[in-house]
Amino acid sequence: MTSTAEEYDVIVLGAGPTGENVADRTVAAGLRTVIVEAELVGGECSYWACMPSKALLRPVAALADARAVAGSREAVGDGRLDPAAVLARRDSFTSHWNDDGQVRWLRDTGIELVRGHGRLAGERTVTVEAEDGSERVLTARHAVVVCTGSRPVLPPHVPGLAEAHPWTNREATGARTVPGRLAVVGGGVVGVEMAAAWRALGAEVVLLVRGEGLLPRMEPFAGELVAEGLRDAGVDLRFGTEVTAVERTDGSGSVTLTLATTRDGQDGGGKLTADEVLYATGRAPRTADIGLEQVGLKPGAWLDVDDSCTVLGVDGAVGVGGGDGGGGEWLYAAGDVNHRALLTHQGKYQARIAGAVIAARAQGRPLDTARWGAHAASADLAGAPQVVFTQPEVAAVGLTLAAAEEAGLRVKAVDHDLGAVAGASLYGDDYRGRARVVFDLDRQVLVGACLVGPAVAELLHSATVAVVGEVPIDRLWHAVPAYPTISEVWLRLLEGCRG
Repeated sequence: MTSTAEEYDVIVLGAGPTGENVADRTVAAGLRTVIVEAELVGGECSYWACMPSKALLRPVAALADARAVAGSREAVGDGRLDPAAVLARRDSFTSHWNDDGQVRWLRDTGIELVRGHGRLAGERTVTVEAEDGSERVLTARHAVVVCTGSRPVLPPHVPGLAEAHPWTNREATGARTVPGRLAVVGGGVVGVEMAAAWRALGAEVVLLVRGEGLLPRMEPFAGELVAEGLRDAGVDLRFGTEVTAVERTDGSGSVTLTLATTRDGQDGGGKLTADEVLYATGRAPRTADIGLEQVGLKPGAWLDVDDSCTVLGVDGAVGVGGGDGGGGEWLYAAGDVNHRALLTHQGKYQARIAGAVIAARAQGRPLDTARWGAHAASADLAGAPQVVFTQPEVAAVGLTLAAAEEAGLRVKAVDHDLGAVAGASLYGDDYRGRARVVFDLDRQVLVGACLVGPAVAELLHSATVAVVGEVPIDRLWHAVPAYPTISEVWLRLLEGCRG
């Protein structure tokens, strides 16, 4: 084994969108930065999550849009999606799982790349093991940033599951052929999106949900409307059902799932046979083998950070402040790995904050960590926007009604039927959707919004500005939406807040 030692200003572990954005900001500040990556530069989002999943889902939405309006409905008739064309387009969005373009961007931006698995070896020190077994030792003058993301979790106590080689999000977004029968376990975002995509491509899909609804972290009506849309598309939804055992025949043949009910006194057991089974039952941090124990942290754990994305609990840590990066002010974590919001756009937001913090500390400047300061990731807690690209779409930001009440806020919910808005009726002849805002009665601002219906994703940023910007209702009243657009729903929602 050979070993070399190199010094940088900043070392970033993980070359996904979060790591790339950290590096971009620190290089822009004049800091020599290196990214360490064992897989593809571009990370989970580019190759196995956001981009391929949305490439699979967009044709589903386009066909639904055409069928929603008289005239175009007749043009498409009973036509079906062309699976080969959809999968080929998906492949183009992932650059055929080739990261040459992303590597070129790093080089052109001035970011250096080291291929291999990076591990902390002590304060500001990282060892990188390459595929050939060689090792490089990297040291950082100012910062090491952990941007290693998250991984899918499989339930540990389901007999036969590991041996059955189930799909996770990676296999679901990268499959080369359409399975005849697909069982999906889990009613969260990955579960409902992949159920929608593969059903539209021709698979018989059964969606198994342990609880009694879909999208449990959103407003209840969101899950109800998505369930209705999936059923209309031909998905078999089974609530109150859990998988107790999995068996794949002949190594690569069909999969048999043993089912049990979670409902007291009801018979929901039996067997289910499918060609593939997708488990979409949660995520865990990719921190099990990155040397956290070398700096006093627990391997495999989510990394606890403050609003500057500085990791807490590091050996020798002295807390947030200016300084030269001494004590614990050298280790940062951004993106999924800190568990604040497992969303690509929030990871990139945190990356910009972390990059600014690192640059300020390197230059000896004090930090502005007050709420909404230049060095505080305040929007993580005020409201992380999210879109679920099913039919109908779901777009949400901020707190649900239940979460706001649990937080002790004095709030009221204002709901409106999106189908009653003129712009929505133009969008589809039988437009079905619903909008809700959660209104803080004491501060006279919105603290949450949820919209469900075709094309609502493009309404989300206006809701995000209102929630995160804490725009007073009296000011929002003067932000006039164009007629006839779906955005006119804001008039009805604000009337409900003022009434």
